[in-house]
Amino acid sequence: MIDHAWLWVVFTLIAALAQTARNAMQRELTAALGTVGATHVRFLFGFPFAIVFLIGVVTVMGRALPQPGLAYWPWLLLGTLAQIVATALMLAAMGERSFVVAYAYIKTEPVQVAVFGLVFLGDPLSLPVGIAILIATAGVMVMSVRPGVRLMSDLRPVLLGVGSGATLALSVIGYRGAILSLQDPNFVLAATFTLALGLASQAALLSLYLALRDAQVLRAIARAWKPSLFAGFMGALASQFWFLAFAIATAASVRTLGLIELLFAQLISAFIFGQKTSAREALGIVLVVIGVALLLWTV
Repeated sequence: MIDHAWLWVVFTLIAALAQTARNAMQRELTAALGTVGATHVRFLFGFPFAIVFLIGVVTVMGRALPQPGLAYWPWLLLGTLAQIVATALMLAAMGERSFVVAYAYIKTEPVQVAVFGLVFLGDPLSLPVGIAILIATAGVMVMSVRPGVRLMSDLRPVLLGVGSGATLALSVIGYRGAILSLQDPNFVLAATFTLALGLASQAALLSLYLALRDAQVLRAIARAWKPSLFAGFMGALASQFWFLAFAIATAASVRTLGLIELLFAQLISAFIFGQKTSAREALGIVLVVIGVALLLWTV
């Protein structure tokens, strides 16, 4: 039997795998749909799957839906709006020539999550956990930035990266705050309920925005429904397991372990595409592994 306290590790690993697949598909869609269109795909095609997840959980557990109090809605609003902005900034960063720089700054997110979690939710942050976060984040930056690339050589990708990391951190805190505010002893139901509401809200908001500002993008999304469906499913699946992890562990711990997705990407490059790992990338991998190992040892 798996120790309940360690379930968040399993949830996070599954979420990281699904997110790697979703990011790859979303990046392909950006060329055809634009930044806003590709951002909308994960929400529009993700929320039906989130509804299916919720129906399944309610049916299997035989529970009624939670009854959110007033405190729930501001947290949910923060999570949904910040995630829309974070996704748009991330996809915009992918279109930059200096994407490696922007991506390095995006992955400062665990550090920002730790600070926001402490300030807004009172999530504990011990010295060993803080050190683990910094080591793992340093590893990601070492992997991301190639020799000869100066981090501050171009302000635009820096701003995109830091902005995406900060808004994603705020989104994580908003969703965790919403889940905790339900005070539901069934964390699976609380997380799944929040996911369904969040994705439904995001799909509605972006659909309205595009209908008023650029209806052509909506038509393009409809034409690209097949790849969009896969991206939406993987996005909903990733979010489902992120939310389950947020329900039982601090956001900083979850997002730091989530950096393992960089290792997944390296493995795919090495074993599927036959690309060799450089000494710099190997050093970054070692730092990420050390940081993650220290994190797991301390929790």
